[in-house]
Amino acid sequence: MRIGFQGEPFSYSDQASQELFPEGDRRGFETFASAFDAVQDNQVDLLVVPIENSTTGSVLSVLDRLLPGNVHIIAEHLVEVRHCLLVTPGTTIESIKTVHSHPEALAQAESFIGRHGWTAMPEHDTAGAVRLVADRANPSEAALGPERAAAPNGLDVLARNVVDREHNTTRFVVVARGESPIADDADKSTVAFTTSHTPGALALALTELGLRGANLTRIESRPSEDDWQYRFFVDLRHEPGAAGLHSIFEPRPSSLGDIRFLGTYKAVR
Repeated sequence: MRIGFQGEPFSYSDQASQELFPEGDRRGFETFASAFDAVQDNQVDLLVVPIENSTTGSVLSVLDRLLPGNVHIIAEHLVEVRHCLLVTPGTTIESIKTVHSHPEALAQAESFIGRHGWTAMPEHDTAGAVRLVADRANPSEAALGPERAAAPNGLDVLARNVVDREHNTTRFVVVARGESPIADDADKSTVAFTTSHTPGALALALTELGLRGANLTRIESRPSEDDWQYRFFVDLRHEPGAAGLHSIFEPRPSSLGDIRFLGTYKAVR
C-alpha cells in the first residue's frame, strides 16, 4: 500500500506513517498542498497528516484541505513529540544563534528558544531542517527535531525534551479518497457546519448537538466562502457505528447549516 505524508524521512509524520503502516510503501511530500494532491490524484492510497497538537492547537492548513469533501478521515493516531536540539559535532549552547525547524515545532518550543535569545528559522519540515543544518555544518545553527534524525545526518543531540509543555502530543489522521463505510466500532466524527448569523446561534447549535448525545472534543472556526462569515469544525464522540452517527444528525439539527461530514473513525483516546 502506498502511504503519503508531508515531510522527509525521519520526520514526525514519517514516524506516524511507519507506526500505522509498517509494511507500507511510504512517500514524503514537501507541502500539505502537494500531499493532498497526491492522494486525490491516486499517487498514494492513503495520506497521514497532523491535524492537531496539544500545545499549539489545530493545523489549519490541513483542516481547510479536508473541506472540499473528496477525501475523508478514516483513522487517527497520537505521537508523543519530544523535540531534540540537533547540532554539528563540537557545537555548544553558547555558539548557537539560529534554530531551524517546522513552524509548528518552533511554536512548541517558543519559550525555550526565546530564553536563549536564539532566532527561530522556519523550514518546510523538521527532518528537512535537520538535513539543512547537517549540510551547512555551521556551529551557530541548530535544528529542532526528532532524535531519530540525528545519527543518519551525522549530528549530535545537544539537548532533549525541548518543549514548552510536558504533554506535547500531535494527533495525526489518516485520509483516504472518497467515502468509506463506517466501521462498527467507529465512535468519533469530524464535521463542519455553519450557523445563522444571529445572537446565540452557535450556543444553540452546540446545545442541540449535546442534547442528542454528542460529546464535543474540539471546535475550531474558519472563514467560510462569504466574507466575515465562519464555518465551525468539530470533533465529537458518539455511540459507535453508523447508527451512532445517525442518532446525532438524523433528523438534521435545525440549528446547523451546510453540514459536511469529514470522516467517522475509532477514537484512540
